[in-house]
Amino acid sequence: MKQPPSHRPRARGLRVALVRSAFNAPVVNGLLAGARAALLEAGAGERDLVEIEAPGAFELPLLCLAAARSGRFDAVVALGAVIKGDTDHYEHVARAATEGLLRASLDTGVPVAFGVLTVREEAQALRRSAPGSGNKGAEAALAAVATVHALRSLGRASAKRGRRTGRSAAR
Repeated sequence: MKQPPSHRPRARGLRVALVRSAFNAPVVNGLLAGARAALLEAGAGERDLVEIEAPGAFELPLLCLAAARSGRFDAVVALGAVIKGDTDHYEHVARAATEGLLRASLDTGVPVAFGVLTVREEAQALRRSAPGSGNKGAEAALAAVATVHALRSLGRASAKRGRRTGRSAAR
């Protein structure tokens, strides 16, 4: 059975952009509520959570990239839902959103968490966005926070190693 990590990272002092798609609003509203609740429970301040609305999942990567590049946020959480229909549109939007969000994270070094549901049926999306332990918005938000801490620990370790050897940590 798939399970998210049991460790709850602390979000105190972190500024997080919650970039949400306006399309499939009933599902995305559930993801957003889950993400907000998880971050607040992890110690984030209400004022440190900033919501940004994208028209749809296809537009999420550009807005997440802009948020990450702004220097205002420690992490970005992308929230959306792509639900399969009768055409190939689903595959194109899901692939573009996935690749674009990954690129935003890699290009900026800012964690961009993937809270975009890609499902075959609306009922699947509603289950994954419902309140409770299976909410994928909450999982994405906590993954973003955990990644911030992992990156920071790597930076500190790298800086310490550079001082010990007399070499600069930046190359």
